[in-house]
Amino acid sequence: MPPFNIDVSACVLSCCNVILISQRVVSIVILSHLTFLLHFLPISIKGGASTFLGATEGKASMLSAGRRLAVTTWNIAAINNNPFEYWITYNENPKYEKLMIDIEHFLENPGDQDVKVSEVFTQEMFNKLDSRLEAVGWKSVRSYWEEDFQDRKIISGFMKDKMLGSKRLASMPDRITNTINLDGGDQVYRPTVINMYAEDLSTMSKWWSAWEKFMLDDKLSIKGKNGVEDKIPYQMLQPIKKAKYPEITEQEEADSLPLQTMCGAIFDAILVHMMNTVSNPSEWQQLKNVMVENLNKKKVPHTMQILETTYIDSDIITLQEVSSSFIDQARASKLGQKFHIVAPINLDAVRDQNSVICLNKKTFPDGMGVEISSLVSDAFPAGVDVPVAKGDILAITTTNKKGMKFVVASFHGDTNGLATKPVLDSVMKVLKSDSKLAGHELIFGMDANTYEHAKPGKQQDVLDFGRNYVSHGLTSCWGDVPNPSNYTTFNARTYLQPQLNKACKIDEKRKNGDVNPKDFILFPKSAFSVVKTWKDNTGRKEYIEDTAFPTLEFPSDHGILATIIEPTSS
Repeated sequence: MPPFNIDVSACVLSCCNVILISQRVVSIVILSHLTFLLHFLPISIKGGASTFLGATEGKASMLSAGRRLAVTTWNIAAINNNPFEYWITYNENPKYEKLMIDIEHFLENPGDQDVKVSEVFTQEMFNKLDSRLEAVGWKSVRSYWEEDFQDRKIISGFMKDKMLGSKRLASMPDRITNTINLDGGDQVYRPTVINMYAEDLSTMSKWWSAWEKFMLDDKLSIKGKNGVEDKIPYQMLQPIKKAKYPEITEQEEADSLPLQTMCGAIFDAILVHMMNTVSNPSEWQQLKNVMVENLNKKKVPHTMQILETTYIDSDIITLQEVSSSFIDQARASKLGQKFHIVAPINLDAVRDQNSVICLNKKTFPDGMGVEISSLVSDAFPAGVDVPVAKGDILAITTTNKKGMKFVVASFHGDTNGLATKPVLDSVMKVLKSDSKLAGHELIFGMDANTYEHAKPGKQQDVLDFGRNYVSHGLTSCWGDVPNPSNYTTFNARTYLQPQLNKACKIDEKRKNGDVNPKDFILFPKSAFSVVKTWKDNTGRKEYIEDTAFPTLEFPSDHGILATIIEPTSS
């Protein structure tokens, strides 16, 4: 029977006009009419459907109207400032693959090109650096240079030295100074290959002049613990503590500030030398500029375009790893005109990676009810360290236009997925224990960070997670038993990044890369069934298997996951 829109006051007046008997009889007749209408017809009473329709009635109303829910989830991924860090699919330009293969060969089989450090980072460069370090009050590192580093081979003795990596003497200064966020919102980049630095690095002398000025002269206004501070990049470096990195000696710990500065300079010098050896400087720098433009600078516009076109008809979109600036842009865009953009009250402004929920304004005209993220965190088991960072969880209540009540959640799991089950357990605990949430149906989009071949005790197995959500009466867009080889990520590190132990050869991207089934949309099995599910690594509702991404067109290392669900008839 189709739903009726009935004005109660009109109904009452009509009854009163035709029934000309005693007041008591009129009351009885009116009550009889209203009782019949409320209990036997699927009506929506003017003046507030949410007041009269509970979860069952709202669901029945959706079902009778043939109404389905289109749900999308996407970890849009934080901006990576190193365009070379991950293998990308760049079919339009074969020079990219050739360059990356040449770098791989240079590092794996350097032969006669494995020259001494002093042939790349010269004695003249070291003398200048050491005198500058002493001038700022740091200890000279000449003994380290003369007794060790100057005679090391650039590849076997430096770039691939596992002990140097364990001590973080090259990776630590890179992490701190690679890309520096300024107070006004702009960024500056250390003169190196592995960031968005855009100036000429065609010769070692040009690199050294720019590097010395940046690290030791350029005063930058940055946000610190005590407000805005003016600092030169070398002043941002932090001591390397033996307590955290036990491989470092006590003497190296004491000298870690000037020592890491020297190692950082050697590291950058080797990168520039290597690039200019395997490729023409104008060629690799032009290629880098194209990649920076598309992978980095256009990442946000590409992401927004996909959401505003391909997925604009979604009812719910859950996003992960969203920056605060993206949230502001989304609210001011076409996406913000169509959706309520909901961000956590407790935003992560430092790490700047937040879970976000977008509610279609036509489907959810009133937007968010209340945020219950803190209730989820408070429900974690006492004494258990759940690896969740600020901004990772967003859970809210909302009601659709049919009066059906929901809890919608978005979650970004830790790298190993060890927080995924505890977070889901806590969400379900809150739903069952809070009387205010009775009758709410859960829609949960997440980057679960689950693995096809998980390391026992160290990573979250995808089949084990499937058993977990089924135990809560939930199912997923993939069904009760997820297919372990139904991947939503395919990324692999190249040799142009500081952690060479994680680098993948071109023919081992599939074997050694992060190729896993990580993304899910969960909902109660008793409430909804799947009509259709798809994944997307193109932005066109298509997924190309065995393709590394991001690409120049697709801006994330996670595929988009979308499903259409409908209320069950039970």
